[in-house]
Amino acid sequence: METIALAEVAAVLADPSRATMCLVLLDGRAWTVGELAKAAGIALSTASEHVTRLAGAGFVARVKQGRASYVRIADPRVAELIEHLAQHAEHRPVTGLKPSLRVRRLGFARTCYDHLAGRLGVALRDGMLAAGLVDVAGGLALTPRGREALATLGVPVAAGRRSLLRDCLDWTERRDHLAGALPAALLDRAVDAGWVARDGHRAVKVLPAAGEPFAVLGVDLDALGAGAGP
Repeated sequence: METIALAEVAAVLADPSRATMCLVLLDGRAWTVGELAKAAGIALSTASEHVTRLAGAGFVARVKQGRASYVRIADPRVAELIEHLAQHAEHRPVTGLKPSLRVRRLGFARTCYDHLAGRLGVALRDGMLAAGLVDVAGGLALTPRGREALATLGVPVAAGRRSLLRDCLDWTERRDHLAGALPAALLDRAVDAGWVARDGHRAVKVLPAAGEPFAVLGVDLDALGAGAGP
């Protein structure tokens, strides 16, 4: 039964158009079917059929807002599955300048569903641990100092059904970055405050205003080479 289930999951992603849609949705935002159709280079009717297949398999969920209908990744675990599978495509030898630059940008900073990944994401985890904002002694947890630091930055720390913090293996760095409700809130705040910006598909660009808030989180952006990227 496990073999059959695995084969069914693989079949969902075997179609290039559905795989492209899933990769696009990894940026954590909700997309319309029309936007997904354009991204995959297919007709709207075909895209709608693919979304139905993805929804039936539990990969995506449809969201209604007024008259508009959107599609997004159904669950963070689905995003992690796609993220880890994507490493096989991203690690192929690149040819040409544009693919090489894209790989470098994704390797430095990108979104992993709704939180930061890449060298910046790993540095954030390391920095928060070194600064005593996060503790791993009794399991990954936010410390009182961490709550105070996040409050000064305007990052909400809200309890909910989703875990506040957990480790997520970064496929480019081969080390953990932080996932969960808190890193998601941190990314939202960073975008809204102009510390970082989405730079194309999943890539994240670090802006000049990021220096001070990221220093509070234990990250030295100059040492990380944030200003030296392509």
